Amino acid sequence: QVQLVESGGGLVQPGGSLRLSCVASGDILDIRIFGWYRQTPGNQRELVAIFDNGGDIVYRDIAKGRFTISRDKSKNSVFLEMNNVNVEDTATYYCNADVKESRTNWYTNYWGQGTQVVVSS
Repeated sequence: QVQLVESGGGLVQPGGSLRLSCVASGDILDIRIFGWYRQTPGNQRELVAIFDNGGDIVYRDIAKGRFTISRDKSKNSVFLEMNNVNVEDTATYYCNADVKESRTNWYTNYWGQGTQVVVSS
């Protein structure tokens, strides 16, 4: 089994910055897709930024120019640097990954439990 654990959420003022982290642990041979989604009450979970199947970075429009995704493959970690945040960025942020496990020798999609980000003055 694999676990994704997010951290770094909290309260931040408009215009401020926040850095989210996600660490994957467990039976991991490889991580193919790795990134961040977010969700607000009553709405669907939406993509924020992700490393896609080919290792390229995909940003949703709302993240372009403000958010930066990065990863540390040696530590099975992915990060989201959020700059110049606004109240519309208030959401629960979820880590998502396609993980290859030895028990299946194939990729399974996993979600973290989420970390709350609140942008407010």
